[in-house]
Amino acid sequence: MSVEKFREAIQKSYTTNLPSIYLGAGVYQNEIIAEAKVSLPMRMMNRHGLVTGATGSGKTRTLQVLAEQLSAAGVPVFMPDMKGDLSGIAKEGVVNSKITERAQALGVNYIPNSLPVEIYSLSGKLGAQMRATVTEFGPALLTKILELNDTQAGVLNILFKYADDKNLPIVDFNDLKKVLNYLTEGAGAAEIKSDYGKISSATASTILRKIVSLEQQGVDQIFGETSFDIDDLFEKVDGRGVISILNVSDIQSQPAIFSTFMLALLAEIYQQMPEAGDLDKPKLIFFLDEAHLLFKDAPKAFMDQIDQVIRLIRSKGVGVFFCTQLTQDIPASVLAQLGNRIHHVIRAFTPNDVKALKETIKTFPKSEFYEMEQQFTQLGTGQAFITVLNEKGIPTETVVTHLLPPASSMEPLSEQEYKNVLDNSEVYKKYKDAVDPQSAFEILSERIKQAEEESEKEEESKPKRSTTSRKQEKSTLEEVMTSPIAKQVGKELVRGVFGMLFGSTPRRSSRKRGGIF
Repeated sequence: MSVEKFREAIQKSYTTNLPSIYLGAGVYQNEIIAEAKVSLPMRMMNRHGLVTGATGSGKTRTLQVLAEQLSAAGVPVFMPDMKGDLSGIAKEGVVNSKITERAQALGVNYIPNSLPVEIYSLSGKLGAQMRATVTEFGPALLTKILELNDTQAGVLNILFKYADDKNLPIVDFNDLKKVLNYLTEGAGAAEIKSDYGKISSATASTILRKIVSLEQQGVDQIFGETSFDIDDLFEKVDGRGVISILNVSDIQSQPAIFSTFMLALLAEIYQQMPEAGDLDKPKLIFFLDEAHLLFKDAPKAFMDQIDQVIRLIRSKGVGVFFCTQLTQDIPASVLAQLGNRIHHVIRAFTPNDVKALKETIKTFPKSEFYEMEQQFTQLGTGQAFITVLNEKGIPTETVVTHLLPPASSMEPLSEQEYKNVLDNSEVYKKYKDAVDPQSAFEILSERIKQAEEESEKEEESKPKRSTTSRKQEKSTLEEVMTSPIAKQVGKELVRGVFGMLFGSTPRRSSRKRGGIF
């Protein structure tokens, strides 16, 4: 096949008059064909996408290139930072020989640039604190991070249902433990028996141990007030979309936590945003890095909800791009909804690797220009097999693409630069301090106190039968507070934020939403 025919095929397949992301130029017979420009129409970015490849193949830089051009076009971006090196987007890139060589090969002028950035953190140590109330997080997501079995998950659902029915805001883990104890060994045990069923002490104790385990890991900090307001993800500065970076480098040892938290955030965006219809460019692009962690050991109900959110959120003008190592990391039901594919090199060192490679190739349109299996394993760093949806929603030609280098820095900000970003951030100040609202802990404590006072009054009103000393019976409060579960319930100052993936509980926050809402 001639180079000319390749150039014409790529130009015909990828040329568009709509706003688009320039990804790079096609490669054929080891030659970079600068005229064979590969672009992704922004109108198709809410059809979602997938970025895959082996470690060190350039996935993170591909996400950086996408984020930069989206921001420049006025589209806000949310992206996790797994290693803490994406903060460099906030400053201009540095020209060097490799970047100059790549730009010249693509036939473009390399212009260093910086983009507006907000940095978030789940620990609160590396950026603006993101929090979620336990109520808003929902029982299904909480079941996943607590690693509960079906029986324990059922009990957790009872707790949430009772809290909803009785208007008990479960803001943080202290509230959750209080409700658990109240319904297991406290006065609430008899109250729920007929309507909800009895909760066994053994099951409650297991759930409590798992909650305490997360607290010991510091995970309880993500549950609290002030709640994160999704409006903050849609900010623009000088007409450019803000790139919201969630730095999770300090909690890499807890991947299930941050991956589930990001899904909770995405779910709230889905629930809160209005229908948008077809737009020339999306309202927000949401990257989910280490996507395989979302689906690991996930129950069917959880998977069904993910599938629903991904399928329906595109009508809200939001695109979701999954980033992982292998196509097989994504369930088939979700994979079928990802219209744009950017696949970096796949290493085929083992029989399982070879099998994965063959399965990946099946997900691409057939190409008359490449021997796919061989080409996939020979891609260089910064190169990828690409197929996207054109402006009519038709998959484009599969093409090996020499990718554009990022315009911002590929190095993380220095310690002082990082501090300056946070010090100048209104968002950081907004979420810095936790607040302790009245919630289930306080409400149930007051309820128990009142019951105790009423009991004491009744005792006092009764005629005294004997003046001899006898062992005083325990009050309701004493029974609750001296139970094995209650002894582990500490009162802390952390409260929570969003979730909302499965529950119908309305947000308790009274703040008025503005902007696009």
